Amino acid sequence: MEMNKQNWPEKYDIAKLVTIQKDIQKIIRGDKMSVRRNDRYADPGDRLELNGNTVIVENVYPQKLGEITEQDAQQEGYGSLEEYKNGITKIHGEKVWNSDLIVWVHILKPV
Repeated sequence: MEMNKQNWPEKYDIAKLVTIQKDIQKIIRGDKMSVRRNDRYADPGDRLELNGNTVIVENVYPQKLGEITEQDAQQEGYGSLEEYKNGITKIHGEKVWNSDLIVWVHILKPV
């Protein structure tokens, strides 16, 4: 899905991009390389401190939930797309999984 960057929404506070300790540990270990959120929290090149570890945002782009692949789910730290869907609906409720819903993908890399 392509969106003109000039039309991108303002970004939220990057410190709120990842707040769940289990996810923070996965990112630090390199087991989780992406974070999908309903809002944009960073631009490429932004840095984030997680438990004293610096993480750089390598890329940010919009994506429809229905376009998420098995590989995307694994980059999110899940074993499969089905496991990812179950995790998301457990956190946000069943109605959140709308294949046309646009989420913001944040690709991360520990420095």
